[in-house]
Amino acid sequence: MKINVINKSKHALPEYATALSAGLDLRANLDAPVTLGSLERAMVPTGLFIELPESYEAQVRPRSGLAAKHGLTVLNSPGTIDADYRGEIKVILVNLSNEPFTINDGERVAQLVIARHEHILWNETEELGLTERGEGGFGHSGKH
Repeated sequence: MKINVINKSKHALPEYATALSAGLDLRANLDAPVTLGSLERAMVPTGLFIELPESYEAQVRPRSGLAAKHGLTVLNSPGTIDADYRGEIKVILVNLSNEPFTINDGERVAQLVIARHEHILWNETEELGLTERGEGGFGHSGKH
């Protein structure tokens, strides 16, 4: 699939890290480093603008290494970029650790996954089909 992109950043276009990677790494496009204190958040620009086809979205997801090592994650995970959005891709990062974290220009801050979606039509009804699970949820399966 080809996606139209405008790259106003100082960096190369995002690439897949491996042949089977689902996400492309997004890099911070900063004029100066940004330091996030504990529980602080920031919108980190990428310098990228995309044009998605109808019935597709771009999902902005955390990078596991930043989350595990530094407590940094995407606040609205996954962030959704709709097909009709033409603004700059920005990543809402939050520092959930107790230590400050500095984001530098060019740092890989999130992943971008392109996903197909469907629009639905509601069919109002009085009952739903039965399943073995039924209404059980939120830990109902008994697995810990």
